[in-house]
Amino acid sequence: MTSFWSNWIIILTTITIVGITWLLFGNRKKDNAENQTTGHVYDGIEEYDNPLPAWWFFMFTVTIIWGLGYLVAYPGMGKWEGLLGWTQQGQHDAEVAKAEERYRAMRDRYLALPIEEIAFDPAVKKMGQRLFGNHCAQCHGADARGAYGFPNLTDNDWLWGGSPEAIKHTLNYGRQAAMPAWGPVLGDQGIKEMTAYLLRLNNRSADPALAEAGKQKFGMLCAACHQADGTGNQLVGAPNLTNGIWLYGGSEADIAHTLRVGRNGMMPLQSSLLSEDKIHILTAYVYGLSNTQGN
Repeated sequence: MTSFWSNWIIILTTITIVGITWLLFGNRKKDNAENQTTGHVYDGIEEYDNPLPAWWFFMFTVTIIWGLGYLVAYPGMGKWEGLLGWTQQGQHDAEVAKAEERYRAMRDRYLALPIEEIAFDPAVKKMGQRLFGNHCAQCHGADARGAYGFPNLTDNDWLWGGSPEAIKHTLNYGRQAAMPAWGPVLGDQGIKEMTAYLLRLNNRSADPALAEAGKQKFGMLCAACHQADGTGNQLVGAPNLTNGIWLYGGSEADIAHTLRVGRNGMMPLQSSLLSEDKIHILTAYVYGLSNTQGN
């Protein structure tokens, strides 16, 4: 907070408190012994100038005193930090630590069990769903079915492997995928040929001559990652190009665009945000999304 806004808050708050205090005490009347009126008459009814009810005056005074005490104890006057040292961050950290202590024993019990054994436990699924909603749903969707550029986690098509160990590794350390831009190497004709070959790999119609020429280029440029038959390689995160599942779209134009400009995908590591036991539970939840035998 800048000094300007700090001073603005202090001045405005002080004026308000002083003003209402003056209004309260400056207009106070001790009694109505003389039975005076304000001079206002409505339909023959006179308005008496009575003092404030004692209970109302007392409550208002207590409120002002309580407000002054609050402003001294807590940060409410600009940059003033308060005598109690309270902060929002401190309260948040204390509540998180309390929750961690409360649920740690239960999570440690699950941590000692294999992923396959706890993946379909209702309590684990409930905790994992909450973790997924907080940390994964922004990219993969609340139903984990992915979006353009973000994999579907429910269909058993894994870029880096769908075993418990592979999923946990992905969560712990993240993944970085890089599809090179082949446009400068292939040129327009080469892009057409390679696109035709990829269409044929998916049993779609394509010019035979273009596809045959693309097959030769695929062997030179793409087979190292996607393998000679195009079925992909989970060791390097190279997708299977034969199953009709496309992360960036599978139309002829989408395939040509991917070949021309390349793609870069990144899964951020979660170990900096989540403890080991939470990673274990989240792994079990993600594993259970595409392994339904326990449901």
